[in-house]
Amino acid sequence: MNKYELALVVNAKIEDEARAEVVEKAKEYITRFGGTITEVEEWGKKRLAYEIQKMREGFYYFIKFDADADCPAEVEKRVRILDNVLRFLCVRQEEA
Repeated sequence: MNKYELALVVNAKIEDEARAEVVEKAKEYITRFGGTITEVEEWGKKRLAYEIQKMREGFYYFIKFDADADCPAEVEKRVRILDNVLRFLCVRQEEA
């Protein structure tokens, strides 16, 4: 099992409930493909470095999880098509 971190930038113009649904959906994808979530960090609303889809702000979430090597590709494939996700990045964390 490898350690991964999924960073999500979610649309800041949607309701809190819809934003929570997006994060829950991402967590559901991780568990569906054999991952175990270890930590979820909510950084809140931040200004984006550049405008994305005519938006200047987004909500940042970081989901840390343990999974096999094929899980991140499957999660990325499904997170890519979620409506309110502006950007995402899944990276493998180095062993300390």
